[in-house]
Amino acid sequence: MSAKKSTSQSSKRILIKIGGNALTDESIKNSIIDQICELLTLDLEIIIVHGGGIEIKSLLDSVGITSQFIGGHRKTDIETIGYVEMALSSRVNKDLVSRFNLKGHKSVGISGKDGITVIAGKRSQNVDDKEEDLGFVGDVEKVDPALITILLNNGYLPVLSPVSFGKDGNTYNVNADMFAGHTAGALNADMFIAITNVDGLLRDVDDPNSIIHHLSSEDAKSLYGSVIDGGMIPKIDACLTSLDLGVKSAIIINGTDGQSLLQMFKTNDTIGTTIVR
Repeated sequence: MSAKKSTSQSSKRILIKIGGNALTDESIKNSIIDQICELLTLDLEIIIVHGGGIEIKSLLDSVGITSQFIGGHRKTDIETIGYVEMALSSRVNKDLVSRFNLKGHKSVGISGKDGITVIAGKRSQNVDDKEEDLGFVGDVEKVDPALITILLNNGYLPVLSPVSFGKDGNTYNVNADMFAGHTAGALNADMFIAITNVDGLLRDVDDPNSIIHHLSSEDAKSLYGSVIDGGMIPKIDACLTSLDLGVKSAIIINGTDGQSLLQMFKTNDTIGTTIVR
C-alpha cells in the first residue's frame, strides 16, 4: 500500500458497513477481510464501519447486565455505555485493525468520538404514544470527514466504530447502519455497501428467489411496512440517508456466501439489492 495518496479524489471511494453478525463467524469474517484486501489493490478508497451487537451482548452477559430493548434499541445507562464502548471501540474495532495490518494494509481504528468526527444527539423513542428514555443512545447530527480524509490521503484504511461524541459531552452509541449512511454522505462516497446475512431485499421473505435487484429511492420508500420490515428497516434507512446526502448508489449484499463483494467488482453478475436516487 502506498504511503501517501494524492489529495484529489481520483479513485472510487466506497464505504463498507459490516454487520455485527458477520463478525462472529471466523470463516465469514476472514472471507470478508480477504475480499476487502483484494479490493484495496484495485485503486479503491475504502472506509470500514462495523457493528457489534452480539459482542455487546456477550460482554454485558459476562458482567451480569441484562439488556432491555425499547423499539429495537438497547436502553443504555451510564454503566452500560462503558461496556458498549469497550465492546465496539476496543474488542471489535481493534480485532479488525489487527487482521488488516497482518495482511499488509495499514489500518487505523477510530470511533465517532475521535477528532469529533461524529456528533450525536440524544435519541428518544416513541412507544404507544409515550416518549421512552433510551439513555445514551444517539442519532447522528453532524459528521466531520476531516480525520477520515487525512487517513485516506495518507494511505491508511480507516475502520470506524459507531460510538460517537455527544453534543452534551456524553458518549453515545449510534446505530451502526445509520452511522455508516451519514458518514458515506459526508465523505462524498461513490458507493455505500451494507454487508449483511441476507441476499438483499426480498419481495417475499419466504422466497429467496424474490430478491429485488434494482430500485429507486422513491420505490424503496413506498415499500415500508410491507416488503421493508423488521431488521431490514435500519439498513434501508441507512441506504436512503446516504443517497439523500449525495452517494451515487447504495447496495445491500450477503457477506456469508463467500465472494459476493468481489463479484460486484470483478464480474457482470447481479449481486444483492442496489438502490439509486
